[in-house]
Amino acid sequence: MVLPSPSAREAFLSGARRSLLAWYRRHRRDLPWRRTRDPYRIWVSEVMLQQTQVATVIPYYGRFLKRFPSLRSLARAPGERVLAAWSGLGYYRRARHLHAAAQEVMRRFAGVIPADPAALRSLPGVGRYTAGALASIAFGLPEPAMDGNALRVLCRLLARRGNPQSPAALRVLEPAARSLLSGSRPGDVTQALMELGALVCIPASPRCPLCPLRGVCRAFASGLQSVLPEGVPGRPTRKLEAAVGVVRRGRSFLIVRRTGEGLMQDLWEFPGGILKPGEDARDGLARIGKERLGRPLRPKEKVASFRQTLTYRRLSVEAYRATLSEPLPAAVAAAGGIRWVRPVELLRLPHGSATRRILAKLAAGRAAPGASR
Repeated sequence: MVLPSPSAREAFLSGARRSLLAWYRRHRRDLPWRRTRDPYRIWVSEVMLQQTQVATVIPYYGRFLKRFPSLRSLARAPGERVLAAWSGLGYYRRARHLHAAAQEVMRRFAGVIPADPAALRSLPGVGRYTAGALASIAFGLPEPAMDGNALRVLCRLLARRGNPQSPAALRVLEPAARSLLSGSRPGDVTQALMELGALVCIPASPRCPLCPLRGVCRAFASGLQSVLPEGVPGRPTRKLEAAVGVVRRGRSFLIVRRTGEGLMQDLWEFPGGILKPGEDARDGLARIGKERLGRPLRPKEKVASFRQTLTYRRLSVEAYRATLSEPLPAAVAAAGGIRWVRPVELLRLPHGSATRRILAKLAAGRAAPGASR
């Protein structure tokens, strides 16, 4: 979109801003992080909301703040306790970064979260979006927070072609966002842009009859609302199969801790892994057990089967009751990455959603009529 002069551009964006704020006052969702001006609580919500739906975040947000009600309490907590509070929410690097950033705020800024966007971006895990969201929502600064929803609204409003996350597009979209934020209540404008993108200006089949910006939206005027924003092809999806062994001793289960630097680093889980192409669960669990425990796993009956998505990977997971071919070697058992725990103890440790789902299946099986005890 090209407007004839800077004054026409400002008038256009000023009118859009008024319409956007009026709509937001009437239609905003009552979300727990919108009932506070505490920068710490807003920060926690913004980190949790990255790549995660609002409905999923709400219960985690409340539980996390109950455990860590202040930045100081989060900074002082052991890392394993922080990951345990995050268990099931996914993308665990977010929790590690939030914890490390809280410690840096205590060390570098005397426990006070800085308002300056550059200072915020110097913290672990805080990029342009999170810094902009905190600066505008928590501190009332005209700093854009360009998440996918806001980018989509702005692309359609201005009929901007091409990938909205490209440097060329951002050189147009960020100044437009700053203009929208330039008056009073920049935090409300930031949230209104994201709210409109989440509820009305959705990716497919946008709900244009409900949109407060329909009268000034250049994409709508040109019939491009279902075409924009244009993007680039995403990473191809990989379909994988995984097998898990559930080894029981009395009331306790054998669990192992993930090592390395992957998505599930430091999480506790039932021993399992990805099957090789053409490998069946029996052979795969024997191999996986030897790799992770030093002893092959021998699968018995299946206890759970489900699908799970991890970024670009689509996993088909099957869990089996299993036994060890031989007792664990003393050196392996003493290494610290293996434990025998009861279910209630496992739920207090950092763990992923797959582990939680398997535990739920086991509990349901015990509670079923006629189930053995």
